[in-house]
Parts: sequence; structure tokens; C-alpha cells
Amino acid sequence: MTTTTSDRARIVYFSHGGGPLPILGDPSHAAMIEFMKQLPARLPRPEAILVISAHWEENEATLLSAERPPMFYDYYGFPAAAYAITYPAPGHPALAQRIADLLSGSGVPARLDPRRGFDHGLFIPLKMMYPGADIPALQLSLIRGLDPAAHLALGQALRSLLPENILVIGSGFSFHNMRAFSWEGIAEPDPANDAFQEWLIETCTASLTGEEREQRLRDWAKAPSARYCHPREEHLLPLQVCYGLAQRQAELIFDDFILGKRGVAFLW
Repeated sequence: MTTTTSDRARIVYFSHGGGPLPILGDPSHAAMIEFMKQLPARLPRPEAILVISAHWEENEATLLSAERPPMFYDYYGFPAAAYAITYPAPGHPALAQRIADLLSGSGVPARLDPRRGFDHGLFIPLKMMYPGADIPALQLSLIRGLDPAAHLALGQALRSLLPENILVIGSGFSFHNMRAFSWEGIAEPDPANDAFQEWLIETCTASLTGEEREQRLRDWAKAPSARYCHPREEHLLPLQVCYGLAQRQAELIFDDFILGKRGVAFLW
């Protein structure tokens, strides 16, 4: 993995699991839980965390800007304990405003939302990674229409953040076919999933030119088994934002089973 001496930001795309199940100790998330707990040891401690959440879509790029974001339990049908999870990290209104200005200045319409709370794309992984909830955190939405080129451009518009000690997280899932998950955690052979995960690994980690890598991510729906793994692409597009920001070869840092399906994670 190549970085420049001026790049302090770290960028991660990972699979955040099924709703609150990781925090509830679901055994089919065991590998992911261990990965999340160990991941901070691989990273410098950030001064702020920016999460691009698969669970937030707006007409224009929107940043959570509350000083003390509330909890937003954007799941249903789970035990009462799932609605008692807290993650009282502070927000970062100044950074949210600065990012909105960066986006607007690059031709990406952006706005602030001071009312929305942390959704589970943020509070589930961060509760495992940084349980002290003492690092300012904020979220950036996806853009409705889910155009991969727009999300690559969204990441590119953030590149002036690279010299800063910020952790940028693309919080999605490299496999997200709800009908195909094993809610009992039974991992059975799935050649179609393997084909897409291998394509994704090659796309992100192989020695490709930047133009080749970007073209593959723009045309991801042409990949093997793409629409089987992502009938709807909201859980993949945080990856396009991450690559648009990083614009370099990634390191594969997770390749294991979650809810019986293979999922991967990358670090830039």
C-alpha cells in the first residue's frame, strides 16, 4: 500500500454486519467482532472520524452536524437490548461545515443536518472499535440515485482532507443480498459470492492503473454476480467514496464470513 508522506488520513471500507447483531454477541459475527476490536491497533488514533453510511441517502450530500448527535435506531424487530445501545461520542460541527464547503466548492451540492442522529452504520462498528466514544464523529450521506460515478466524485472532492489525522470509514457490506444471508450463520459454498468478492479484491488491491481501477468501480454492475451480491448497491457505494478519496491501491484486511456469507474489508 502506497501513501505519500503528507497523507495522515486513513481510509477503511468494511462490512458492518447485520443491524445490532454484533453488539448483541451474535455468533455468526464472531470473526467480524474480533476484526473490529483489533482494527484500531493498526491505525493512528484519529482526531475525528467521518463515516459514509450505507443507511443514509439524501438528494444531495448531507453531513450530520449536531454537537451531540442522538441515537437513531434504524432497524426493527430486534430484542429490547438493541434499543438500549448508546454511543455518546461528540459530533464535530466545524468539520461538518468545512466538508460541506469542500464539496460545494468542487461542484458537489451539500448541506448540513443538525437533527439526525448516529445510525447503526456508525454506532455499531465504532462501539466495537472505540468503545470509549471519546473521538468526535460525524456522518456523510450517500446521494439518491446511487450513481457510482457521483460517489467516486464525492470522494475526490474530499482529497484535501488527506493531510489531516482523520479516519474515514466507508460503512457498508461487500455482500448484501438479504434473502441469501444465513441468519443461523451457516457458511455454505457460494461460488457466485466468491466470484464477486474475488473481483472486488482484485479491483482494489491489484497493480492496476488509476484509470483502470476507477473504470471497474464505475462499472461494478458488470462484475461477476454483481447483482446477486448487491440487488441494490447502497452497501457497496461507500467503497466508491473511499476510493475516490484514496485514489491508490488498497490492502485487504478482512476476508471472512458474516451471517454465513463472505465479506471483505480494505485499508488505504
